[in-house]
Amino acid sequence: MTTVSTRRPARDRILDTACELFYAHGIHAVGVDRLIAESGVAKATLYKQFPSKDDVVAAYLRRMDDSWRRQLRSAALAAGGDPREQLFGLFVALEHAAREGTLGCAFINAVAEYDPGSTAHAITAEHKGAVRAWVRDLAAAAGATDPDTLAFQLTVLIDGTLAATRVEHADLAAEAAKQAARGLIDAACTGPN
Repeated sequence: MTTVSTRRPARDRILDTACELFYAHGIHAVGVDRLIAESGVAKATLYKQFPSKDDVVAAYLRRMDDSWRRQLRSAALAAGGDPREQLFGLFVALEHAAREGTLGCAFINAVAEYDPGSTAHAITAEHKGAVRAWVRDLAAAAGATDPDTLAFQLTVLIDGTLAATRVEHADLAAEAAKQAARGLIDAACTGPN
């Protein structure tokens, strides 16, 4: 049962509830009736705010996009001013997330439930592309000889780590990813650190 405050606007309560339930249980496992009951809104209110469940899913994924990109930027900045260390900082943050418990990547979880061409699939592809472009810019600033390849490798490693933490040994997966990231960054950024 969610703990959404009834003092917040209805749209926020619905979206807060959707974020909690979709991430924990999966999108298809959570019906509209459960969203209504746990957010404390009337059916008409839900449909006034979100004409369909797909609209709720889209809003959920956009919120997760904002949150995840903020977390990545924060992790990079916390690692200091050196772009190499900022790239590595992404994996230090993954290690912390694994210790706190994670249910995997919200986007990978969502896209597993939807076919290509769906809104959820399109939002996920947009999110993954934006994150990869940002990591590519960091890789270029770090002096990577091939920033596109390094960005692809690192983002695949992030996604794989998040997927692995959902299944087993979150701490081991995060540590292995951190070690692999250090090796990839050091090999790709051959100039002085």
